Amino acid sequence: MKLYPEYKDSGVSWLGNVPEHWSVMSGRSCYREKKVPNKGMRETTVLSLSYGRIVVKPEEKLHGLVPASFETYQVVDPGDIVIRPTDLQNDWNSFRFGLSQHRGTITSAYMCFHTRGPLDRRYGYLLLHAYDLKKVFYGLGSGLRQNLDWSDFKYLPCLVPPRDEQCAIVRFLDHQDRLIRQYIRAKQKLIGLLNEQKQAIINRAVTRGLDPNVPLKPSGIDWLGDIPEHWMRTPLRYLADVQTGITLGKNYSGQGLEERPYLRVANVQTGRLDLNVVKTVSVPPSEIAGSELREGDVLMTEGGDIDKLGRGCVWRGEIEGCLHQNHIFAVRANQSRLLPDYLVALMASRHGRTYFELTAKRTTNLASTNSSTLRAFPLVLPAVDEQREILKLITKSTRELNALRDHAECEIDLIREYRTRLIADVVTGKVDVRHLAPAPGEESADSEPEALNEGMDDEIPGQDEPESVEEAEA
Repeated sequence: MKLYPEYKDSGVSWLGNVPEHWSVMSGRSCYREKKVPNKGMRETTVLSLSYGRIVVKPEEKLHGLVPASFETYQVVDPGDIVIRPTDLQNDWNSFRFGLSQHRGTITSAYMCFHTRGPLDRRYGYLLLHAYDLKKVFYGLGSGLRQNLDWSDFKYLPCLVPPRDEQCAIVRFLDHQDRLIRQYIRAKQKLIGLLNEQKQAIINRAVTRGLDPNVPLKPSGIDWLGDIPEHWMRTPLRYLADVQTGITLGKNYSGQGLEERPYLRVANVQTGRLDLNVVKTVSVPPSEIAGSELREGDVLMTEGGDIDKLGRGCVWRGEIEGCLHQNHIFAVRANQSRLLPDYLVALMASRHGRTYFELTAKRTTNLASTNSSTLRAFPLVLPAVDEQREILKLITKSTRELNALRDHAECEIDLIREYRTRLIADVVTGKVDVRHLAPAPGEESADSEPEALNEGMDDEIPGQDEPESVEEAEA
């Protein structure tokens, strides 16, 4: 990549210099707002903006909405740009723009744009996406929750290269993104293999112990087989309490409230906590006792992907006075008989996976459990001293695997940062890629710019993109 031969001052501080032959036009010259109500249920396909992609929403995720509810939605066509304009103040991470490849209906709380004459629709989407990556819109908006409306886009400075150059930019970024996605998939495959190897080590350790020659006895559990003869079997409820957390949205009018940090599902990842964004909630003191975390609690989410159900992590008192949401269980073990880290390993073992898969309540894409099922989880345990030795063995045996996994995850993070910077630099004219773009007709079948965010929900741990406005408001 190289610079353009000549630049000029754009007249906009956050754009700086732009290629001399590019135009700087107002938003109203490049886009028009489109509002087509879904009266009479013209469209029954329900769409969702999720991680920068417009996807068809599965029926099981419609959250009880009846067909008549969708008359208040708006109709979207292929090529329309959909914008989530809400809650800029609290959400700096979500991708707010998506290019629709479908005809359907989407909530009227979102905005819908169509490009005007100067802009190719794919470049028009990329321009707004690049501005979003540069966090341009977070200085705009109005209202308590800092929401965008058409007035924020009307005079937005828009960079407009010649039409053929717009198409070249789209082809170049699509080609680069395919290479980046191939790289990420390869690294994710490596991480999967490393996790499988680690899982095999953990599974062997927590179901057979340290001595390969130890006498065995039947466990009484079909999928588990034999366990060491001196180990005990007992339901979790006899060695731990399960705390179910605080239910949000209650009416506390007239009561004295105390503001506390609390954990959401997005904060609890497999084997670790993500505390980059910790929200607060105001509750009366009477609600705190049953939802306050204690050091040593084992955190487990109530629902999600079936392969993640039953996996969690140990709370080590990272935030003083922290509460947890009712969609997260806090398992408080009797540590004289059950170590928290050992419980995490046992629930994540093949034994734990099988139990939660067999007992889960399932929908098409998701699964959930409940506190009764969790309390009935069949523990197979040695004494605490042996638990400690097993944990030491696991730590020693998986140290190198963890280092390799962390290195691969770091490489993925770096290539994501490169992709973000590349899109922003190319679309704003900081580099000239005309000579690097594939010739027209050489693009692959998945060359729509929406592919730029393909799989991003798998690549961004902890990003909590709302599936709908209803979830965003909750």
